[in-house]
Amino acid sequence: MDSAYYRLAASCAIGMEGLVTGEVESFEGRNIRQSPGLVSWEGALASGYRACLWSRFASRVFLELESFDMADESVLYGRSRDVAWQDHLELETTFAIDCTLSGEPLLKHSQFAALRLKDAIADSFRDRLGRRPSVDTNAPGVRFHLHIQDSIAQISLDLSGDSLHRRGYRVSGGPAPLKETLAAALVALSGWTDHPGEALLDPMCGTGSLLIEAALMFGDSAPGLSRNRFGFMGWRQHDASLWETLVDEAIAREEAGLSQHWPRFLGYDADPAMVTAAKMNIARAGLADHIEIRQGEIARLESPGGSGMLLTNLPFGERLLEKEEVALLYRAYGRIARQRFPGWRLAVFLSSPELTDSFGLAWEKRYKLYNGDLACRLLVGTVPERHDQPFIWNLAEVGNNDEFVNRLRKNMKKMQKWADKEGVHCYRIYDRDLPEYNFSIDLYEKWVHLQEYAPPGSVDPDLASARLNHALQGIKELFGIRRDRIFVKTRRRQKGSEQYQQRESRKKLYEVREHGCQFLVNFTDYLDTGLFLDHRLVRISLAGKVNGKKFLNLFGYSGTATVHAGMGGALSTTTVDLSANYLQWTRMNLALNGFSRFAHTTIKADCLQWLEENREQYDVIFVDPPTFSNTKKEKRVFDIQRDHVRLLTLAMARLVDDGFLVFSTNFRRFSLDPAIGQMFALREISKETIPFDFQRNPKIHRCWEVKKKNL
Repeated sequence: MDSAYYRLAASCAIGMEGLVTGEVESFEGRNIRQSPGLVSWEGALASGYRACLWSRFASRVFLELESFDMADESVLYGRSRDVAWQDHLELETTFAIDCTLSGEPLLKHSQFAALRLKDAIADSFRDRLGRRPSVDTNAPGVRFHLHIQDSIAQISLDLSGDSLHRRGYRVSGGPAPLKETLAAALVALSGWTDHPGEALLDPMCGTGSLLIEAALMFGDSAPGLSRNRFGFMGWRQHDASLWETLVDEAIAREEAGLSQHWPRFLGYDADPAMVTAAKMNIARAGLADHIEIRQGEIARLESPGGSGMLLTNLPFGERLLEKEEVALLYRAYGRIARQRFPGWRLAVFLSSPELTDSFGLAWEKRYKLYNGDLACRLLVGTVPERHDQPFIWNLAEVGNNDEFVNRLRKNMKKMQKWADKEGVHCYRIYDRDLPEYNFSIDLYEKWVHLQEYAPPGSVDPDLASARLNHALQGIKELFGIRRDRIFVKTRRRQKGSEQYQQRESRKKLYEVREHGCQFLVNFTDYLDTGLFLDHRLVRISLAGKVNGKKFLNLFGYSGTATVHAGMGGALSTTTVDLSANYLQWTRMNLALNGFSRFAHTTIKADCLQWLEENREQYDVIFVDPPTFSNTKKEKRVFDIQRDHVRLLTLAMARLVDDGFLVFSTNFRRFSLDPAIGQMFALREISKETIPFDFQRNPKIHRCWEVKKKNL
């Protein structure tokens, strides 16, 4: 081989070998070979230097010095001692040795192998010069790499020094930032570089690595330009003139890249600390004029217009419950992309391959990559054009002589017309209209939820059962649905803590819509579904008044009011409930709508006790307590009639002076203590909060708006 050529190699993460090979071809490498995590080639010194300066995907670049078959450990020492080490480092140059083993190496311990090579270098210098260079493992002048595969030992000079992922622009990192090399690989494999000039949007940008690497690519900026030092700079054969020429060439290319017309680079993150970190890194990379970072949740993500690429490194959950939330967050992301980014290309990087189908999208390409030791997937596809088909009930012409079916049909025609006009998807269509059919019937999208009120003892149980079966048959025929889409519960007078106790444990959840929000409802396990339909207007009203404000939801249940507040632009939300199950339900509803945990806190606590201990202030507070509840463990009993003065007094102490509190109760015999009106400015808003579908039963709840009196 021509003496001007060297045997070179670049290490990389598994899955990125093809990308590195493409780079090496541009560095005029020849006889290129790939193996897992390594690309080797032959090339001039400039090829190795270019790899250090320009490679976006390689971790380290090596120049081979010696390779030999090693029959035993003495061969490693003997052959290494014969290397002309004085050609590679000065006596005053410090050095360090890294060692890796693969296959079935003769030496089983990398530290021992590195020690034998260190001894060989030291003894070689001592034999020739009487002194030896010093070892510096932290900042060596030259770093050597020893790799032993089976019986073959290969000694190389590490041209890169520090790992090439250390570009030099990162001044602030998040809890688990992507390595810059991996971020660059995600940009390249996403296909964004095949469409220059299109916008790139990262909705969960973290510290900005994806956007920075993409901008460096677009601007033709060498990633190594920001580094102050490379490993070859302490090498005795370093060609400083050649390196300066390559750097000047890179600077000229970067200047040309900066002068072109740039596409839009836009990043969002829910955490203001990450937004600050991203902006610092972007400024350090010299890209502050080209990359825009904002604070924001996926829930409120909007398209900047035109076409482009959505690319992000998605969060992952380590525990089972966290993974449930993550799967819902992925579902929200897929839904939001379909609704707001039709025609855009989309690429997501995730560490839970089992959640690939959560997005509801068809993936065109799938890449297996590693984030450290963690096997991950990059999924790439195109967001389909939006073609929403609203669910429409088509009523059958059946049961014309059936009083119950006729009443249900009449109600349905009126309610569906109203629901279609108002965009309501879950609503009540029957509320004990006929005395013999003592039911409430609600529609939740394409499911029917029937609540039978237990008949008095004077009614024959067999007759009541026959009426229920007749009603179910009528519902099936009128709506043309299978029995498994009808859910039946019997409501009896609740005692003590039974109001919210779990009835079954199927844990089957169904997704429904309400005024721009998505909710998970449970038709089987609890008496209530998790979405109180009579409070629909209360939730919508709250959402319209919380923008930029701190929202507190006491007795939060499944967090539906919290989600509406988040959608309404609340600065932060806090949801308090004593039930861990309900708080998990809240977190799942938040994730389903694209909200992270950062600005949305859930607290497991007794609300009264928490109010006594908490000192935070809130702009808007929603209080919708149960009529009665008790806890066996703490032996606490809550009674809305007895305890509402204390509850509201404590809650109002947590309200800012110009804030407001909404208090609601479904207790039919509730009487508000006059003391509340004496202490606070009070306005009953019950009538304006009863929805159209509940006007037959206007006493379904009572509701007040409470404010502090002017001092």
